[in-house]
Amino acid sequence: MTNHQFHKPVMLNEVIENLAIKDGEVYIDATFGAGGYSSAILEKAECKLIAFDRDISVKKFAEDLHKKFGDRFVFKNQKFSEIAESIKQENIHEVDAIVFDIGVSSMQLDEKIRGFSFDAQEKLDMRMDQSQKMSAFDVVNYEGEEELANIIFKYGEEPKARKIAKKIVLDRKIKPIITCVELAQIVRSFYRGYHKTDPATKTFQAIRIFVNRELEELKLALNATLKILKKDGRLVVVSFHSLEDKIVKDFFREQAGLKNSYSRYQPDEIIDKNFKRNFQIITKSAVSPSQFEIDINPRSRSAKMRVAHKL
Repeated sequence: MTNHQFHKPVMLNEVIENLAIKDGEVYIDATFGAGGYSSAILEKAECKLIAFDRDISVKKFAEDLHKKFGDRFVFKNQKFSEIAESIKQENIHEVDAIVFDIGVSSMQLDEKIRGFSFDAQEKLDMRMDQSQKMSAFDVVNYEGEEELANIIFKYGEEPKARKIAKKIVLDRKIKPIITCVELAQIVRSFYRGYHKTDPATKTFQAIRIFVNRELEELKLALNATLKILKKDGRLVVVSFHSLEDKIVKDFFREQAGLKNSYSRYQPDEIIDKNFKRNFQIITKSAVSPSQFEIDINPRSRSAKMRVAHKL
């Protein structure tokens, strides 16, 4: 089994169908990973694809695709917030479709040394771009108690954020909190009994999002798509938790000229007549993976796909 087969991306069939891939067109895979989407897109038609990933460890997969598809494939070791400026270096100013698969990859979780996984006896890290200075170790050991609590609550939606932050600060006064397991044990100490999802999940998610500025990057990247997506182009976004999905949903609604009504006597949605609409929403609500896919890949359970059409 190859790495590409092992790391099959979530909702691959649904993503490929909604990208509406055609010969001669240009696509962006904004979150390359192991290249699952990129490979499927390039196999679907005689098109060109530009892939982005800030994690240099995926370069080996990019090299495999370049050998297979030649100049039809270009890899950029950059953040996806930089897509608009970066494609100009390829003398490309517009593309026909863009796909995002937001969040931590299976590879990053599985490679314990990367310090993402709460069952790893490895140093806290969580950097997607390993050249960046700030890591999870720095956040856990040097942020103030109030700031830690705010991070854990804001980005992890963890109800016990203040208690967890207080214990982190107390424990690190005795000795630094070095490994993923140490941090996970602190969080678990506030939860008793069996839990279907590990109690450390929300805290780890929060720190990872903060370290990598994931939500800020997502907002910048979505706005960048307005500059480079052609008329009738498709934007496909797969996300894995409520914070990301809300950003995508709100962006789609705003760019489609939709807004919430605050009166119970009006419809839930009204068109803002004064706004130039940039997108038409294709998926009226988020699309989830099939039960078959969830059974094969339990990590896909929380995935949500949203699709919009450029006007």
